[in-house]
Amino acid sequence: MKFTRLLHLVDSAIPTGAFAYSYGLESSITFGLIKNQFGLRNYLYAFLQQAVSMEVPFINSVFKLEQEDLNEQLAQIAEAYDAMMLVPVLHKASLVQAKNWLRLLATFYPEAGLTEIGAWFREQELAMHFVPVFALCLKRTGFSVQDAQGMYLHMALRDQVSAAIRLGFIGPMEGHKLQHDFYSIFENLLEKHADKEYHEACRSAFLLDTAQALHEDIYSKLFQN
Repeated sequence: MKFTRLLHLVDSAIPTGAFAYSYGLESSITFGLIKNQFGLRNYLYAFLQQAVSMEVPFINSVFKLEQEDLNEQLAQIAEAYDAMMLVPVLHKASLVQAKNWLRLLATFYPEAGLTEIGAWFREQELAMHFVPVFALCLKRTGFSVQDAQGMYLHMALRDQVSAAIRLGFIGPMEGHKLQHDFYSIFENLLEKHADKEYHEACRSAFLLDTAQALHEDIYSKLFQN
């Protein structure tokens, strides 16, 4: 039964707001950094590499938190993640997604006391970002760190492919075939980062960061679809 619940949580119909952001894909296409399918494949690989080197260590650290010193360690994780969110549009998107994700899972799992998470972040006056909250919620609801790692990569890949389809860069069948192909590299991507913690997190796709920073300067088609 846990697997079926996991399928529901990764369903794109759940309104967390991720669909509204292409995380640099649209600006990369607009500025000519992605010109064809080969370029899109390279982009997706770099995007997933960065997700593994940047976000997965934070997910791992949240799952390793011990109850006796949870507050101090979680504060350090939250502060470190906020400091690494350098692109304003992504910083804002992360805060919005965190609130949506927490509200939704609190309604799905009322017995888990997930509303306490939001209250704690407010009391500590810390920015509540999506990745730490994503991991905290899954940990409290009984999922494993492997579940969280796989779910996060699936969501990251799905949202990018979905954005490419909605932008008209690729067709639906083409996009889903591409998504299917990329699942085969998840284990390879996670191999070096499956046990790393937040102090080892790093950004690895600097050109992608540049495209993300320029996203506010384009006329976004995604918001018109």
